[in-house]
Amino acid sequence: MKRIHVAAAVIRGADGRILIARRPDDKHQGGLWEFPGGKVEANESVEQALARELDEELGIRPSAARPLLQVRHDYPDKQVLLDVWDVSAFTGEPHGAEGQPLAWVAPDRLGDYQFPAANRPIVAAARLPERYLITPDDLDPLALLDGIQAALGQGVRLIQLRAPRLSAEQYRALAADALGLCAGRAQLLLKGPLEWLADFPAAGWHLTARQLCELAQGSRPLPSDRWLAASCHSAEELALATQLDVDFVTLSPLRPTLSHPGAPALGWPRASELLQGVNLPVYLLGGLRPGDIPQAWQAGAQGVAGIRGLWPA
Repeated sequence: MKRIHVAAAVIRGADGRILIARRPDDKHQGGLWEFPGGKVEANESVEQALARELDEELGIRPSAARPLLQVRHDYPDKQVLLDVWDVSAFTGEPHGAEGQPLAWVAPDRLGDYQFPAANRPIVAAARLPERYLITPDDLDPLALLDGIQAALGQGVRLIQLRAPRLSAEQYRALAADALGLCAGRAQLLLKGPLEWLADFPAAGWHLTARQLCELAQGSRPLPSDRWLAASCHSAEELALATQLDVDFVTLSPLRPTLSHPGAPALGWPRASELLQGVNLPVYLLGGLRPGDIPQAWQAGAQGVAGIRGLWPA
């Protein structure tokens, strides 16, 4: 069965809301909501297809767009490759040119709408930022809280609380304080024993590679309304993360790092190759800074994760 190549767009308005459209009842996956777009025709680039489809469906032309995610999905009756782009600016006034209902939705409310199964990772990618801050392990709890506060002031919206040198008691106390700081401003992901999950219902969870391997044969340990991430270093671990239905992953190390001095670096070509087969948002990690975000996008990543490169000075 030939895989159908589709160009789709996460269209963002000036107020940050995202435009979605309802599929006609008589079409494949009818009645569900989708990100606008359509089939890439022969001898047509993805950018050309996206511009044509958005003009035909919505009466707009993208003026600022970048790759966001590729998703390969097999339905019982068809196989699709969704080439998803993030459209941050456009000309024209969006309207349902084909009679389809439209909705402007805040990113954190996308979960209130029913999408085709292939769209699930797109919903995650649309909600996630381009930076994933990981706290350094050589600071005391007060310094970590000060740094988190500074990062929030700089617009960081996704933070992993990593503090392996603290005792379990110290980490849990720090997590409670950090969750208070992040409430309404950023999503905090914790690391630690899964027995702690029920104690921190507002937190997401970031699995170590070891936890990922231990859990992969079972079911997802968090409900779908809580972020679940995992650390990956290989194609095998990326496959396990997909199998466990995590929301996003980090892939590392891209470059040699002080925190993992002996680990072989992937480099950009290998990282890009690994990302081609992943139906998940991926943050590249290892010696990266905000200036590397455009190259990460071109490699197929959601953005960059970092400790020293993203920690506030």
